[in-house]
Amino acid sequence: MKEQNDRRMLSYTDKWCEELSYLSSIIQKTPLEKTIKWGSDVYTFNGKNVLSYGGFKNYFALWFYNGVFLQDKYNVLISAQEGVTKLLRQWRFSSAKELDEKKILEYVHDAIAIEMKGLRIAPEKEKPIEIPQLFAEMLSEDKTLKESFDRLTSGKQKEYMHYIAEAKQEATKVKRLEKVRPMILSGIGLNDKYKK
Repeated sequence: MKEQNDRRMLSYTDKWCEELSYLSSIIQKTPLEKTIKWGSDVYTFNGKNVLSYGGFKNYFALWFYNGVFLQDKYNVLISAQEGVTKLLRQWRFSSAKELDEKKILEYVHDAIAIEMKGLRIAPEKEKPIEIPQLFAEMLSEDKTLKESFDRLTSGKQKEYMHYIAEAKQEATKVKRLEKVRPMILSGIGLNDKYKK
């Protein structure tokens, strides 16, 4: 599944190759340093992530890691996941014609200034997570699974509970439970593959 997703993401990047290359050439006119994180180009300032970009099925995008602080005077930024994304803001494009170098550089320089000021949002206190009913039943019926789950760090436990709880349909929850069971038994966190 991961290999299939990786190929699909690469095909989206290939689809927007020229546009992303041009976007990169604009960003390289700034003092940001280019690095690779999470398999993508990420531009940093003094070691802090400032922005990145990528191709998707219907658009390509430039995102700012602390974009919530940008003034957005051209009203182009969106929150990719309203209510979930706190800091990240995304600027979507559907063609190279939409790439306005002057405007992009304004936003990039503003993002650098924000990083220089060290602006941050204090993390919110998380509400306690309730174990989803199906998951609780599964744990009570399977002693080995319960012991394995209890050995996981609280962060890994939360990842699993969020993953199962956010499924809206019962059938999806069941599929997710089937998927994560062997991972829990192996002591693997849901997102460990991304933390290497």
